[in-house]
Amino acid sequence: MGNIVAVVGRPNVGKSTFYNRMLGERQAIIDDISGVTRDRQYGVSNWNGKTFTIIDTGGFVESSDDVFEKAIRSQVRIAIEEADVILFMVDVTTGITDLDESVANLLRRSDKKVFLVVNKVDNQQRMLEANEFWSLGFDDTYFLSSLTGSGTGDLLDEVVQHIDDSDNLKTDLPKFAIVGQPNVGKSSLVNALLGEDRNIVTDIAGTTRDSIHTKYNKFGKEFYIIDTAGIRKKSRVHENLEFYSVMRAIRAMEEADVCILMIDAQTGIEAQDMSIFRIAIKRNKGIVLLVNKWDLVAKETNTARDFEKDLRNRLAPFNDIPIIFVSALEKQRIFKSIDAALQVHENRNRKIKTSELNEVMQDAIERYKPPVHRGKFITIKYVTQLPTYYPAFAFFCNHPKHVKEPYKNYLENQLRKNFNFSGVPIGIFLRQK
Repeated sequence: MGNIVAVVGRPNVGKSTFYNRMLGERQAIIDDISGVTRDRQYGVSNWNGKTFTIIDTGGFVESSDDVFEKAIRSQVRIAIEEADVILFMVDVTTGITDLDESVANLLRRSDKKVFLVVNKVDNQQRMLEANEFWSLGFDDTYFLSSLTGSGTGDLLDEVVQHIDDSDNLKTDLPKFAIVGQPNVGKSSLVNALLGEDRNIVTDIAGTTRDSIHTKYNKFGKEFYIIDTAGIRKKSRVHENLEFYSVMRAIRAMEEADVCILMIDAQTGIEAQDMSIFRIAIKRNKGIVLLVNKWDLVAKETNTARDFEKDLRNRLAPFNDIPIIFVSALEKQRIFKSIDAALQVHENRNRKIKTSELNEVMQDAIERYKPPVHRGKFITIKYVTQLPTYYPAFAFFCNHPKHVKEPYKNYLENQLRKNFNFSGVPIGIFLRQK
């Protein structure tokens, strides 16, 4: 059991509004610019202390009518295979449509946990009309309004009962996920590292059928590679390759400590790479960026230095990550990328002595004090590292609420300057002393 929740259903039933509410932020999905929804298909949500990735399948459908139903069905099939919980959303104002019926048929035949979510139920009359949806035959049917938010809490309370956000593979060794878009060269990288003699770990209890954990043990280095690239190719995947590969990337990242994100030097970093990158940050994973197929580009004018500078601008504000130019096919610098991932893993587990932390940070705070807020002087007395699985720091001060984002960024930059946290998201928390 994992923690991927997919929202399926036909368009305009309110998936995006619901999804925004899940993420607790008004992401501007409702713009008309084409491609806007496309960048917002997945995010990380937290409820009752459980963290899960929520996927809005709506962004993956081109909306001409003939491909449309086919695309939705293919998405529902992928969701059935890849998600852990499925929220099937329908709209009380239109009643049950033929497409709802056919999606319901697919879902009823699956053994996945399905919640039927009847949306736009925001008055007494609609509450009565919503009852017709019981006829679709789902025990877990919830009436809600994603616009006002009524009913979403009850649904989430129930959803998180079916979510397990603990790691599958219990090991002290670093776990690296190799992620990226289709055809970027993930398989070539895995083959270059492991050769063809993969000792695939499938007999570990809890290893899911859809990611292969392979142990690497050469040259005194030991770690697991979580590889989703070489998984059995499914016949119907090609119709929805993008959606499928995103599901796979998220699945692999869930289990990893460090994500090795591969991009193609010829296309540069694209919207989908950025989305994967943002999820990795939100889940506090370590990150190494590999620019693959550099041998095909290097002959042209752009130097690695310019390319890298441009990349860091795109990745800002979090651009303190190793960027390595490789050719998986030519085996150029692939071991350098592993060294970088091992270093990032070490950085992610770095614990700094409180005395050293205060010495360095008090000095930095002295040099640049928090701005006065409404005539109140803000003093930060003490800093300590929190016992979390990724680096997080608590700064104790007299008015924590008045310390604004720019100053938090300053504190983070000072931590990065003085201690090696390259490739690792850092948490900064201000607490009342």
